[in-house]
Amino acid sequence: MRKQVRAAVFPVAGRGTRFLPATKASPKEMLPIVDKPLIQYAVEEAIAAGATKLVFVTGASKRAIEDHFDTDAELERALTESGKTDLLESVRDIVPNNVSCVYIRQGQPLGLGHAVLCARPAVGDEPFFVHLADDLIAGEPCLKELADEYERHGSSVVAVEEVPHENTSSYGIVAVEESKNGRRMTEIVEKPKPADAPSNLAVVGRYLLAPEIWGKLEGTGRGAGGEIQLTDAIADLLDVADVYAHSFSGTRYDCGSKLGYLQATVAYGLSHSEIGDEFRTFLKRSVG
Repeated sequence: MRKQVRAAVFPVAGRGTRFLPATKASPKEMLPIVDKPLIQYAVEEAIAAGATKLVFVTGASKRAIEDHFDTDAELERALTESGKTDLLESVRDIVPNNVSCVYIRQGQPLGLGHAVLCARPAVGDEPFFVHLADDLIAGEPCLKELADEYERHGSSVVAVEEVPHENTSSYGIVAVEESKNGRRMTEIVEKPKPADAPSNLAVVGRYLLAPEIWGKLEGTGRGAGGEIQLTDAIADLLDVADVYAHSFSGTRYDCGSKLGYLQATVAYGLSHSEIGDEFRTFLKRSVG
């Protein structure tokens, strides 16, 4: 029986400059998709995968995330008194009682690898999820798929999808070989030029990492962009342990880009139980 994956790490210290001025005073992870912020979708996915400890690696101007997952007794009282029970349920117990939240400040913006390493005191010597809220994946919970694969072989797993070959310089790119346990990674490269890319399989914002990654992160120097890259630590991990690539079943929206954010808003708006039909009618009139 494998260890249950109980901790999920959310690196949320980035400045979100591509969405300025909207992110000048509010974290990019608090940008809403219809009526829920990106970070809430991320937390719900982690909880659905079995996580009971949520570790937020934060930076300056991120207090809104902590406030969002805290109890707002005054708001709940006002909703109760006004009889708005549906709205009350939407804000009450966003995080179940058996789930804890831990907030750790990343003092310097030294990259994703450094952000993950900051979470080590809270995670300990256990496997853990890493979830990047920018990558919104609709459908089956991607982290749950990673957990199911980890249960089979007990090794680290990263989520991947095929991207156009000309876009490889925007992603970590992996090469794989088929094995009895799945698609075992043989190489991972951070943001290679198309001519140098080992494939067009791109890593997206979901990881399940074995605790062996900590030692690799501690020894990782600055790589692409002058930052400590998680990709480089995973590349080092390949020398001593298996790492698997998982092609997830859902639909990914790159909400770190304005186009991807708008695409997600439209897709989630069309499927929304409250306004989906009216929104579909509006779009048909608008494009007709």
